[in-house]
Amino acid sequence: MHINKYGFDFSRRAFIDKTASGVGGAGVLTSLWPQICRSADASEAYPEELLDIESYTKGRVKVGDTIDKDSVFLVQDLLDPITFQQVLQDGRTFEIQASEHDIEKAFPPYFLDATIRNQGQATFGEDGNVYTKSGAPWIGGLPFPEPKTGNEAIANITLSWGRHDKGIYPIPAQTVNPEGEVQYEYDWVWAEQQCSGLVHPSASGPYLKGYEDLLRLQSIWFTHTQDVKGHAFLSKWKYNQKDIPGLWGYLPNLKRVRRFPSNQRFEAYMPGMNLYLSDAWASGDPMLTWGNFRIIHRGPFLGSSHSQWHPDRDNWKPDLVGGKQNKSYFKVGKSLIPEVIVFEGEPIGYPKAPVSKRRIYMDARNMGAGMSITYDRKGEMWKGLEGGGGQLKTDKHAIVASDGRPEWSWNWAISHDVQKNNVTRFHHGKTCRGGWESALDPEENIVRAYMTKQALRRLGI
Repeated sequence: MHINKYGFDFSRRAFIDKTASGVGGAGVLTSLWPQICRSADASEAYPEELLDIESYTKGRVKVGDTIDKDSVFLVQDLLDPITFQQVLQDGRTFEIQASEHDIEKAFPPYFLDATIRNQGQATFGEDGNVYTKSGAPWIGGLPFPEPKTGNEAIANITLSWGRHDKGIYPIPAQTVNPEGEVQYEYDWVWAEQQCSGLVHPSASGPYLKGYEDLLRLQSIWFTHTQDVKGHAFLSKWKYNQKDIPGLWGYLPNLKRVRRFPSNQRFEAYMPGMNLYLSDAWASGDPMLTWGNFRIIHRGPFLGSSHSQWHPDRDNWKPDLVGGKQNKSYFKVGKSLIPEVIVFEGEPIGYPKAPVSKRRIYMDARNMGAGMSITYDRKGEMWKGLEGGGGQLKTDKHAIVASDGRPEWSWNWAISHDVQKNNVTRFHHGKTCRGGWESALDPEENIVRAYMTKQALRRLGI
């Protein structure tokens, strides 16, 4: 008979104490980040029942099990309320995966290098922005790998969305209505260029020359369907997180680039979609235009933090499951994450926002936001944005960085408007219509190619 040294109540009390006190970083048995730096393994920071789903559930749930409406109550305490509702009421299922504690599989390699190299150098300035202790803009990697406050937590995801210096993501998307029918279908390309916090060895320093006052440039252009093809948009983020990003768009019917209102962040990208600018990466607005961030919970969670890439499937698309026609959600795997940090914030810079708060579930090991829930002005749940990602490596396939180490990226996302019961699901494809291909840290100058007003016109042709 095997007896655990630490029981469930021990972990539960530890998380309650840490949440209530508002102090202390991640980890239960020891501080998480020093342990990661020593061994690149998170397991020694947690007791056994938080490392394996079978131990946690006392044998009632095992790796390889499928969670459905009949078994979801066994893991209800490990799920956010929207995922629980999808399984219980809409026939969604997911598979239990083995937990993965190798931290090198949870980051892009150069971003992890920078996080280790630059740890302890981040601080908040008097203006609320993140700087090095010498007063320079942030230099790369997670600024706060052991967040103790909600402000530190949101900074970890806002300052670098994709955790690469630059990336091009072809994205096929569909919106499914409550009857399970595909109501809208779009393909678009999402491109990002970090202007501060550069980490790739090819960069000449942490800042993009000529753009030192910016945090990032981001563009999106639509390639399908025919009625939206050619629409292209460009967003410029100032480093100062009190400034709302400038937004420009090319509209094919007008054949010109126009500037959009800077606070137009809570409207759908295109008709029928559940996605707003504010939703991106669970941190689509500058963090100082939101406020009152606070950590409200720490504890174990079921999330899709690894083994989400499917290179053997058509265009890397996950299978579908759930809904009235069994195609409303992606069929994915979830594993036991020993600790998530759940925190909330409010849109203080947007008095007319239809949102009262956003709640984010962040993996304490890599600060990845696996789920965010947006609440309407009445405080009711409105939308859930769930994502899965991981290392781009399987037994037969791999995408590697310039030094040969396996790459990492997001793989899929589900945006569910629970009030209308519309689901917009999209994935990081190998390609999308229009001939665009996925690229992480490509050699080309993507600013000149895709992130100028002239580029918007070219993309709109």
